[in-house]
Amino acid sequence: MAVFAGNLEFLNLGELIQVLGNNNSTGVLRLTSKYAQQPGRIHFKSGDPVDASDGKTKGLDALYALFGWIEGEFDFNEQSVDNENVINKNRMEIILDGSRLVDDGKTEKLGPVTFKKGKSAGKGGEKVLPLIKGPLVDYMYVVDEEEFDEGAEIVIEGNYGNWMWVILEGVVEISKQTAQRDLKFMRLSDGAFVGSVASFLAEGSVRSTTATAVGSVQLGMLDSQHLVNEYAAMSQEMRLVISGLDNRLKEATAGIVKIVDNAAKLVEELKNRKPVIEQGKKEKRLFVITKGTVTIARQTKGGYVPLFNLSKGNFFGNLPFVNLGHEPHGASVFASKDLKIATMDNDTLHKEYQGMTPVFKNIVENTATRISVTTLLACEYFKNINRLSPKQVAKDKPSSPKE
Repeated sequence: MAVFAGNLEFLNLGELIQVLGNNNSTGVLRLTSKYAQQPGRIHFKSGDPVDASDGKTKGLDALYALFGWIEGEFDFNEQSVDNENVINKNRMEIILDGSRLVDDGKTEKLGPVTFKKGKSAGKGGEKVLPLIKGPLVDYMYVVDEEEFDEGAEIVIEGNYGNWMWVILEGVVEISKQTAQRDLKFMRLSDGAFVGSVASFLAEGSVRSTTATAVGSVQLGMLDSQHLVNEYAAMSQEMRLVISGLDNRLKEATAGIVKIVDNAAKLVEELKNRKPVIEQGKKEKRLFVITKGTVTIARQTKGGYVPLFNLSKGNFFGNLPFVNLGHEPHGASVFASKDLKIATMDNDTLHKEYQGMTPVFKNIVENTATRISVTTLLACEYFKNINRLSPKQVAKDKPSSPKE
């Protein structure tokens, strides 16, 4: 029996994936169209698409093709899903890539008119920024509400701040300063968070980006003490992961600036590092760095794009409860010569995560989504700068990480 149904003109596939993801839904989403002989099906496990079919193809190709189904009906049935995870991309990455393929004419729109390949420009030639949303907020954690008018700077890069908000209504633009310009690269909307875990964990936390109101914005200030108490009750390994996610987002954001300012230098630095996890290879373990550093790099058609470095106290590998769009499926890991690591207990971490409060889970999920989107943007900037040469990157075959 369908628990959720409607029209694709009311909710498109990208929005449906966000809704089902925010609710950690497990089951099958079925799409029907009078222009298709067979229905499309997408299998979800805990909110993530793991397999798909469009009547012609299966897996990720079928899922991207279904973004072209702009007219029709949908229904979602909650049920157990035994399909193998043939799709391993982060949800937000799928949504952005799927939408871009439709906009660029690379995915055929299913309807009375067929659109072939071709370029499409945004209004006025402006770049359309990714928009990230979150689930409905639990008002138990909101201690105050604040309103900001159009153009108001909610937080400013480089300033100190020890508070965190959830967006109740409106849109917030995120930007960061580069050597050349003020780089606007992302927008947040209802249910997303302004600030980070570091905002309420450390005194004198420095903001890494600027957040500006786009139109009128209403924010809910979160109960920092409540969140600090929950964080303090977590295991040492979970606290390491939470703080590591926060640091990874900061490093990924700083990585965009480094790419814009000097992409060639990043590629040169990658030459002296040994690959220990290869993008797309199976790796079920999660590691913590005890000495040395690693570079997270995504392999593209032009070669590796160095994204950022991680040092002692940070994790890398297969995180069991959220998909960052990074290693092992979406990025490789390159190690310094002095790297030393220890293995973390994935099963225990997963069970602990399941017991966390919804608001902390939402913070983790929102952070993971922002990391994934920031990585995609970094690769886009790198491609546009066009400085990447396959001859400049490491050619060594990856070897398994050793403790």
